[in-house]
Amino acid sequence: MFVYNDAMEINAIRTARLVLRPIGPEYLETTLAYAGDPVNTRLMMFMPLMSREEVLQYLENFQKEWAKPRPDACEFAILLDGQHIGEVGVDYYGDPDLAELGWVIHPAHQGRGYVTEAARAVMEFAVQRLGATQFVAHCDAENAASQAVMRKLGMTLADDTGTRKNRGSDELRRELTYTKTAEGFEMENG
Repeated sequence: MFVYNDAMEINAIRTARLVLRPIGPEYLETTLAYAGDPVNTRLMMFMPLMSREEVLQYLENFQKEWAKPRPDACEFAILLDGQHIGEVGVDYYGDPDLAELGWVIHPAHQGRGYVTEAARAVMEFAVQRLGATQFVAHCDAENAASQAVMRKLGMTLADDTGTRKNRGSDELRRELTYTKTAEGFEMENG
């Protein structure tokens, strides 16, 4: 269920167990706990975030995106019983039809289906409110947890030949790309 403020801007998305809210600087300390953890983010391209200042800039950038009439990036804080445990979002990078999914969650909350539940809700938001027609997600080939989430979301492996460098390493790594069309999405999840 989507919850809007008086200006019809998204205020929250509610799922069975979670509340998703637009992320911003109010989540500085809790974001630092998972996004600044080099072990938790070792398989991620743009993390770990190295300092409080970098996390603040990261969150302020998303806050600026949320202020736009049509954000290029919609990042949500994942809240469980009011506690911020991670984030999930979609980025558009100039193509309003193609939504790139991404997520990260605190290690204490991994393996419980929260990311899948949150990502499914964000996909629905992207289809209904932003007109997304296709989804893509990328992960390090060793990131079995993200691969499992992508499969649970109905995504299929589209390419296993990509390469990447994760922020925490200079090593050239293999990247997997998963995709899913939005066709029939509402019927699947509605």
